Amino acid sequence: MPRSSVLPVPSPAPPLGALLRRYAAGAPLTCEPVAQGLLNRGYRLATTRGRYFLKHHFDPETADPAAIARQHRATRRLADLGVPVAPPLTGKDGRTVAVIGGHAYALHPWIDGGHRGGAQLTPEQCRRLGALLGVVHASLEQVMPPRESGERTESADPVATFALIDDLLARVRRHRPADTFDELARHRLLERRTLLERHADRLPPRGGSVGWVHGDFHPFNVLYKGSAPAAIVDWDRLGVQPRAEEAVRAAVIFFVRPAGTLDLPKVRAYARAYRRSARATPSELSAAVHRVWWERLNDFWILRWHYERGDTRADPQFPAASALAVWWTREYDAVCEAFVG
Repeated sequence: MPRSSVLPVPSPAPPLGALLRRYAAGAPLTCEPVAQGLLNRGYRLATTRGRYFLKHHFDPETADPAAIARQHRATRRLADLGVPVAPPLTGKDGRTVAVIGGHAYALHPWIDGGHRGGAQLTPEQCRRLGALLGVVHASLEQVMPPRESGERTESADPVATFALIDDLLARVRRHRPADTFDELARHRLLERRTLLERHADRLPPRGGSVGWVHGDFHPFNVLYKGSAPAAIVDWDRLGVQPRAEEAVRAAVIFFVRPAGTLDLPKVRAYARAYRRSARATPSELSAAVHRVWWERLNDFWILRWHYERGDTRADPQFPAASALAVWWTREYDAVCEAFVG
């Protein structure tokens, strides 16, 4: 899920009058916040000329108007190739980004539809989802400029992770009154330290083949209408990264069960379709599985939000996410086979 380097704060109400004057979109009738989303702000907007999705690009990591305009150009080109997206409207000044009062906004057509997690997808829909992500990756290679290099970041250092675990354990001990979240956090931190001590020699090599990726492909960013995807939204993290790793991360988010296990038959259907669509090799997926497993083993972003920032919005994700790292380690071979078999 998306993360931010700063604690989000309440955003101001969107300046509807000033915004709509920049578009041929009529006068505002209603404007309701959209519940989903941890960082940016979205609104369901009805005007005298139709229904729209108004996006306030609030996350400081992704709110640069030039970067937003690049995302908008990408979605327009993807739409021309038949990829289901919702490109923004163009204002009277020819721009798709409106900066008012130091805040960046964009107006998109409203797409009727809903979100579906992996539990709601049939095997055929899992295949369709994997194929769709493969089409996204292949299409981005056509519409975006070539890149000589990408984000081949170093793997997480277990020494740094051990220090983080100690710091988080100290924060858990200091939290009063202690609650059930503290109890689970302490258990998972101790458990994870033991796993890292046991597997510290399995640090993966640097990332493999890179290309343009969506950057945040998960259930809240895919809208369904009926049984078919109607639009892929939220392109804020469009960038150059190892593509197969995005495929693995997306599958882990879509197909994790509440108990922290993966629905491996659905993963297999999804991964086979992705490999065909993206022309990815089994070895690419195998290496990506290893890197994402290691990433999850060293990752404590939910606990950092909770204890360092006092931000509890991601707390409901913690039970399944923390259990998944343990289960994945135990079932490593079965998970890898599901992605490459």
